[in-house]
Amino acid sequence: MTDLVVASLEAWDGVWRRNQYLLAGLLRRDPTLRLLFVEPAADPLHALASRRPPRLGGGLRPLDLPGAEGRIWAYQPTKVLPRRIDRHADDRLAGQITRAARRVGFVDPRLWINDPSAVSVLRHTGWRALYDITDDWLLADRSPAEHERLVWDEAELMRRCAEVVVCSPNLVATKSRIRPVTLIPNAVDVAAYRVPTSRPTDLPDGPVALYLGTIHRDRIDVQLCAATARKIQGRGRLVLVGPAPLSAADTALLTRAGVLLLGPKERSEVPGYLQWADTLVVPHVVTPFTESLDPIKLYEYQAVGRAVVSTPVAGFRDTDDDRVTVADAARFPGEVASSLPARWRFPQRTDRRVPSWHDRVEEMAEVVGRLGPHQKDGA
Repeated sequence: MTDLVVASLEAWDGVWRRNQYLLAGLLRRDPTLRLLFVEPAADPLHALASRRPPRLGGGLRPLDLPGAEGRIWAYQPTKVLPRRIDRHADDRLAGQITRAARRVGFVDPRLWINDPSAVSVLRHTGWRALYDITDDWLLADRSPAEHERLVWDEAELMRRCAEVVVCSPNLVATKSRIRPVTLIPNAVDVAAYRVPTSRPTDLPDGPVALYLGTIHRDRIDVQLCAATARKIQGRGRLVLVGPAPLSAADTALLTRAGVLLLGPKERSEVPGYLQWADTLVVPHVVTPFTESLDPIKLYEYQAVGRAVVSTPVAGFRDTDDDRVTVADAARFPGEVASSLPARWRFPQRTDRRVPSWHDRVEEMAEVVGRLGPHQKDGA
């Protein structure tokens, strides 16, 4: 029996990200694999301070994943007190996670860390660990206290983890100065994105320039989105699809400019939005943080064969795909306006090879295998 505890930065929900594609593939590949997926902790006091309804963590629950029935669980712990009040808050979370692993019968699991704060689980258990770096959070805009904690957490993970995986060449360049790393880029479920779908009912009439992804100031240039929406007004509509953890002021700015925010969509719905857009856009800020990324949307956009307009960010800036136009912020709105066709046409030229998650699963399976054998239950 092979057991794996995954400390994730996101919940297991209908919006699939790198972790979910890789883990689902590993479960299909290995019928002996069992998985405990640890979601970000619920934080009732923070919710109250943010004027949101407080709630406790969802606890332990089985996940419904075809082909992996009885082998996959999700667990959401509860952060009782913030770190500034309880300096042992992370240790208490680690204890909750360890107990959840025991409840599902894990004796000597391996630990996959995507959330740097889960270094506390490594300290608490000593489990053999893999650190999967998908974003360089040391370069993100965070408070001084949070940045200092991230620096300490990552330093310990880089020192103690048996394996370190990164998703982008930029991360190879920066993290391999500290220790050896393995590059496993992102990919796409190619077949799913090339099956024709019906037009989503909440897309507006007329030409659409569409962005797919998390709409957060770490990535999105809010002012550029507003300028683009105003530029294409009368010719088309800028539509943003994905979770949008924005301030009320940012949301109001986008809405006034004519941007349509459609929120997150289930994995099965996403290809339809890309297929029925006229132009796909990447209005990202260009920062050291975005330089660390390997955007999954690059592969998703390429799989549907649409024209793309992007700011000069990593991935899109480096591709040799002739369907991608790279423009700085000054030129971006005009390029989007010029790209909108007079008449909609279903995506063409979708036969180009795009990296598949199947290949990445095989690469990650090799890394997980290097973590070493597990003890048998009861050992």
